Formats: sequence, C-alpha cells, structure tokens
Amino acid sequence: MNIILQILISSLAVYFTAWLLPGISVKSYGSAIIVAIVLGILNVILKPVLQFISFPITILTLGLFLLVINAIIILIAGYIVTSFQVSSFWWALLFSIIVSIVTSILENIIK
Repeated sequence: MNIILQILISSLAVYFTAWLLPGISVKSYGSAIIVAIVLGILNVILKPVLQFISFPITILTLGLFLLVINAIIILIAGYIVTSFQVSSFWWALLFSIIVSIVTSILENIIK
C-alpha cells in the first residue's frame, strides 16, 4: 500500500510541476502516473549506474552533478513516455528540482 501512495504523491507532483512549467507537458493525470512509475524504475535501475560512472565529477562539483544526473533521467523518461514532453535540458533540471520540493511537501503533509 505504501508504494501506491508514493506513486500517487509523485504523480501529483509531476502533474503540478508540468502545469507550472511551460517547457514541460503531461497530457493527463494518467500520464503523470505513468511518468512517476517510469521515473521510479529509472531511479532504481539507471541512476546508480550513472552515479558510479560520474563519481569523480560528482566529488569535484561537491555533489551538484547529481542534479545533472536527475535531469538526464527526466529526459530519458520523456523519450520513453510519449505523453510526457520535455523541451530542453534546462527545463528538465528545473523540473527535477521542483518535483523534489513538491514531493517532499506532499509527503510531509500526508505524514
């Protein structure tokens, strides 16, 4: 049950952030749920690999390169889910920051 709640919170954050940013578009709330699931899968499978490969640059940038990795994962999700469009790398970067903030706020409200 906890994973379903997490997916719903993430999809709500994705939908709200896509509404907020003009460079991101999600066709419907159902598409936002699919985007949340795809982002979760990519974060479990691909993110650790990218973090391992980019470990030296992450150390040099004091962890800021992790934001770039998040933006890359969002761009990949945009290629996988056709109803989720990301205009550019910079919109993906801003999207990742705002989704993280909104998800954190929603989790604190629910708990």
